[in-house]
Amino acid sequence: MNSGRLFGLADSPYLLLILAVFFWAGNFIVGRAVRADVPPIALAFWRWFIASILVTILAWRHLPADLTQLRRGWLAVLLLAIAGIASFNTLLYIGLQYTIAVNALLMQSLMPVLIVGLSFLSFRERISVVQAGGVAVSLAGAVVIIGQGSLDTLLLLSINRGDILVLIAVVGYAGYSIGLRKRPAVHPLSFVTGTFIVGDLLLLPFHVWESQAGHRLHIDAATVMAVGYVAIFPSIVSYLCFNRGVELVGANRAGMFIHLLPVFGSVMAIVFLGEALQWYHAGGIVLIASGIFMATRRGR
Repeated sequence: MNSGRLFGLADSPYLLLILAVFFWAGNFIVGRAVRADVPPIALAFWRWFIASILVTILAWRHLPADLTQLRRGWLAVLLLAIAGIASFNTLLYIGLQYTIAVNALLMQSLMPVLIVGLSFLSFRERISVVQAGGVAVSLAGAVVIIGQGSLDTLLLLSINRGDILVLIAVVGYAGYSIGLRKRPAVHPLSFVTGTFIVGDLLLLPFHVWESQAGHRLHIDAATVMAVGYVAIFPSIVSYLCFNRGVELVGANRAGMFIHLLPVFGSVMAIVFLGEALQWYHAGGIVLIASGIFMATRRGR
């Protein structure tokens, strides 16, 4: 199946995956920054509502030809919408209400390992010894950055309900990643349109419940910009890029790029928050880059 061209980068999987993770890092920071003004389910609902409208406009000329395939693959669309759209971001936003960014990043760093494990359990997809080593080296780099180069920092981290929610979200997205091989053979825009709409409809009753419970969205310039950002870049752009990357190199290799989250998060903190570049940033980046290079090499 020819997935079409994504912004002229359709045959550059690693660049696509880097872009996907870069915008997801921004989503992480925005979700944490607006937690006091935007309830978590409201942020997820309006994110996917706006993204659904925009992507439907983009996919309009492809949808008529793809509706039959989408209907035939309704179960795959439903399960992928639950795992990758409705539950992942919602649980992440809720988790960020109760846990610190370091904990959440550490949980998400487990995703490549979970993807490898689920790929083996579900499809008996194996990786080489060198690729397994790459996963370990990259994970070590992520831990170095998250723990700020201090074992004591990691040992002092405590687990709370927010961490559990983030971990459940990570397991769900690992399932989404390996499940993409079962998606209907349709244009990428048609596929994300279907999953975005289904995922948002699944969130609607929870959004209504949250509003009725008194947790309402505070509308101002900052929240409008935040919702606009997460609706366009971490949603439409990142999902198109990540889905295409998985299609080209498989879930195991694509999942490795999740370890770039703390790298991009650190860079954004340095640029936008004035934090200083530390030795553990450089050390972690070197380890992550080395691990990704090892893990993305094709074995014999």
